Amino acid sequence: MENTPKNNRRQFIKKSAAGAAAAGFVPYFASTPKALANVMKNDRLQVGCIGVGGMGRGDAMGHAKLADIVAICDADSANSKKANEHEEIANGKAEIYSDYRKVLERDDIDVVSIVTPDHWHVKMAIEALESGKHVFCQKPLTLTVDEGRMIREACKKHSDKSFVVGTQQRSGKQFLRAVNMVQQGLLGDITKVTCGIEGSKTGGPFPIVEPPKSLDWNNWLGPAPMVEYRKQRCHYTFRWWYEYSGGKFTDWGAHHVDIASWAIGLNGEGMGPIEIDGTDSKHPVDYKDGYPTVDDSFNTSHDFAIQCKFENGVAMEINSRSDNGILFEGTKGRIFVNRKKIVGKPIEENWDKDSFNDDALSTLYNGKPYEGHKENFYRCISEGGLPVSDVFTHVQAMNTCHLSAIAARLGRVITWDPVAEQISGDEMASAMLSRTPREGFEYPEMAMAESR
Repeated sequence: MENTPKNNRRQFIKKSAAGAAAAGFVPYFASTPKALANVMKNDRLQVGCIGVGGMGRGDAMGHAKLADIVAICDADSANSKKANEHEEIANGKAEIYSDYRKVLERDDIDVVSIVTPDHWHVKMAIEALESGKHVFCQKPLTLTVDEGRMIREACKKHSDKSFVVGTQQRSGKQFLRAVNMVQQGLLGDITKVTCGIEGSKTGGPFPIVEPPKSLDWNNWLGPAPMVEYRKQRCHYTFRWWYEYSGGKFTDWGAHHVDIASWAIGLNGEGMGPIEIDGTDSKHPVDYKDGYPTVDDSFNTSHDFAIQCKFENGVAMEINSRSDNGILFEGTKGRIFVNRKKIVGKPIEENWDKDSFNDDALSTLYNGKPYEGHKENFYRCISEGGLPVSDVFTHVQAMNTCHLSAIAARLGRVITWDPVAEQISGDEMASAMLSRTPREGFEYPEMAMAESR
């Protein structure tokens, strides 16, 4: 093998991880975030960023603190140009591509960051794993339940690659404190969890217009059905169309339902709700058989209160009407947590003063030290092990979100078998667990085989 800087880096990472496993400690990265950052300055991995809109540029800046951005790809060339010229991302030094497959073909790229609209995530992520890359992918990872099966199996197959989901909320100390308090039993037996995730935006009808010259609309749509361009279907407002996302069910749901499922210990494979009641749901446009009757307006639910029942008796409500955040109610106490605060008598009286410490944080971090989301990702690339936001538990939380959306779209109760991952006695609802991609944008053959 040619003795290039690239090969030296790969050999160093491989030998360091192997030595760590053999010796029972990690020589490559010291145990503190500061030491991690210092090492990364001297031996930086190379990253290709696919999707560099607003959130994509923010994530790229995070990667650039720990690695080198050498490739940038976006369906909108204006986004690519802006990201490449940004002095905290690539400072004009990255190669720009319009076809993400060109990024995956590069052997010198170690890590791929995927921050595209949701309907592209799983296809790109599986292909990135197949090409030998470590993957960072923004939430929500999946568009359907079936995609969850695909990406879960792909990660099992490529277990030597680190894959982190961009649910940065898992690194928020107030959320970790809430999870620890619930898991330590300090609130008693949890009887109900309420996830306030707000409602989707409403709007329309929107006119058909010409797409910007910088945007490849066909490429942006990718696996989604071909439709004429309306400005409000694209970029951030894609979230309010079920064709590309799941509205607030998968937007804030990917955060709060995830934290709630983690805390109550119901996010393992084969776990999940057994009944999802979507009868108390409204949509901004008329629906027939679970699908909108018009294509010119936002169509995701703006007003809902979904009731999820679990086999152990815990109830989870996912609604647009409560304050944004998570309310845990137990037989001994209750707490509320969101990105601004964590409150409740157990917090005021420090019921967790003896249990919320570095050891607890490390346990929640799968044995790693508490640090930033991306620092944890790069540590796992070196040391191995699961990141704090892993694919497997994320898929289980996303299943609850997708099932909530299906129940809301149909306006009825659906029964779910979390072990078999099947809806019982409802062919219409069952058909909504998967989607057929547009011709030319199919899933990889490996993924299709695993989903059968």
